[in-house]
Amino acid sequence: MAIRVLDTATATRTILQAPPADRPDLLRGMRAPLAGAYRFVPGGVDQAQIHSGGFGFPLDRDEDLSLAALETFEAADAWSRLEQGLTEASRALEAANPGLSVPDVTVLLTVGDGADPHFRDEVLGLAAFGGITGFIELTLLPTPRNLERLEALAAHELHHNVRYAPGGVVWNPVTVTVAEQVVAEGLADAFARELHGDAGYTPFALPHLDDDVLLDRVWAGLDIAGMQNLMPWVLGDASAARFGAAPVGLPTGAGYAAGNRIADAYLAVSGATAAGSVRADAQDVVNAAAASLRTA
Repeated sequence: MAIRVLDTATATRTILQAPPADRPDLLRGMRAPLAGAYRFVPGGVDQAQIHSGGFGFPLDRDEDLSLAALETFEAADAWSRLEQGLTEASRALEAANPGLSVPDVTVLLTVGDGADPHFRDEVLGLAAFGGITGFIELTLLPTPRNLERLEALAAHELHHNVRYAPGGVVWNPVTVTVAEQVVAEGLADAFARELHGDAGYTPFALPHLDDDVLLDRVWAGLDIAGMQNLMPWVLGDASAARFGAAPVGLPTGAGYAAGNRIADAYLAVSGATAAGSVRADAQDVVNAAAASLRTA
């Protein structure tokens, strides 16, 4: 496995110190190595729009805030730690799955928008995506919790990368279910916990891990299909409203909390590890977990 963690520190500082009119094109240059992640979009995408829509640092305000966050990430050696975390996670996945070759990956760490209240307060400065094999994108604020769990976050996203790689689980935007997304998040957190203890928990799952009513509510939606329907069930109503989806009565991180409980129940029943279950069928996981979690 080849790991390419992009030097976004240098690029970010250059962007934020450039004249505002030059920043969008400089940003597109920083994000150019991720063009392959959007090869399925006819005509491609505008990387500057992807950045702004995904909570990336603003190009027209709050430069000092973004530069201060950048310096905090540099002081924490964030880029090297992500590479180390991916290396460790890759070895664990290959050891647990004989014959598996973890795909090469390009990683982009972006300073998030610290003045966006939804990003800062609701999702705790964390937006990450590893579902397109070969690419991991992390948009973060350097909160103590995020800095503590950089290696765990890398492991979580690599678990997704391998799950959806060729030969693994097929992620179809039309047929994908809430169960698939919830199980994928739960197994990825479980894998991160196998390597890094409680730092493996996605932070916004933590308040809801013992909420049986919430688990029942998510369980009732597991069969709902279609990518456009997933967000409120996985991330919760606040993120759904932010991106124009209908609420379903769930708090932020509901699907992650339910997913952790479903994954843990499955692993306890099966005796498997999350590393070895990277490509476990979601319905098999749910079925195995059902007896011990029996919901209303």
